[in-house]
Amino acid sequence: MNKKNLFSVAAFLLVVFVLVPSAIAAAGRLDLYYTLTSVALLSVASSGVWLTFYIGRINIGQGAYALIGGYVSALLVTVAGLNFWLTLPLAGLFCAVLAVLIGLPILRLRGVYFAMVTLVLTEVARLTALALPVTRGAKGITSIPLPGELSVFGLVLVPDFGTLANPKLAFYFMAVTLMCVTSAVVWRIVNSRLGYLCRSLQQNEELASSIGVNTAYLRVLAYSISSFFGGIAGAVFVSISQSIYPSSFQVADSVNFMLNCFLGGLGYVFGPMLGTLLIYFGWDLLFSTGKYQLLIYSSLLIALMLVLPNGVLSIFDKKKVQA
Repeated sequence: MNKKNLFSVAAFLLVVFVLVPSAIAAAGRLDLYYTLTSVALLSVASSGVWLTFYIGRINIGQGAYALIGGYVSALLVTVAGLNFWLTLPLAGLFCAVLAVLIGLPILRLRGVYFAMVTLVLTEVARLTALALPVTRGAKGITSIPLPGELSVFGLVLVPDFGTLANPKLAFYFMAVTLMCVTSAVVWRIVNSRLGYLCRSLQQNEELASSIGVNTAYLRVLAYSISSFFGGIAGAVFVSISQSIYPSSFQVADSVNFMLNCFLGGLGYVFGPMLGTLLIYFGWDLLFSTGKYQLLIYSSLLIALMLVLPNGVLSIFDKKKVQA
């Protein structure tokens, strides 16, 4: 990473961790913490979808893993009595293992065939949550406690959220930290040998396989990492709302995760982050248009994708390079 990129990263961290909270506190708009927390978590799930695009697959099933991760965390907290911070990686790992089992057969499909199979995953997850007794059906799981204290060898790293005067701020810091870590992990994958091998799958899988690239392994690995991000994002959402229902994540959410990647830019690691921000606030800004909101929203998305097929980030870089 060159000095220019380091300066950009430092400036971004300064904005999200210092300037934004200071501006919100000065304006007294504490409700914006929840809004920005949602944007950060949605971008985490969208980054996972971006990773499957990176291997040449269209993933419209991330909502399923967000729902599954949310239920896993909720059950471990309410039934098993585990600390939320322990359930967070467990929820992600459960989704990753499940993604391996599901991905082994369906990742052989390409293009629209894989996309259509993933499209039904969210509805399957919703119906499963509706039918299983352990998930309590349509009643869902409620009264989920706030994240407890996180300590290592007696050193408190994160206080009990229930004791904080402003847990919204704590959730904001947790979400943006998770967003930054996720983006850093994806950036490192893309700029590693593994990333170069994954990139070969975009161009020609047969050619990559003929020179010794284990294409099946790379597809499953990328899909499992993608699902891990979806699972932890769903788990954090559940801890914020303190409840989860079969309808907490739906097919529309899976479609939006994909659109975030398209709008931000499929050629850029930070595309999902920008795309999520634009779509989330763009939808809210169009609320005043009433019944024309959806029409204007969809028309603008189509126009942007036609004018900027490589995403909004392509405005700042005429050459198609990886961020």
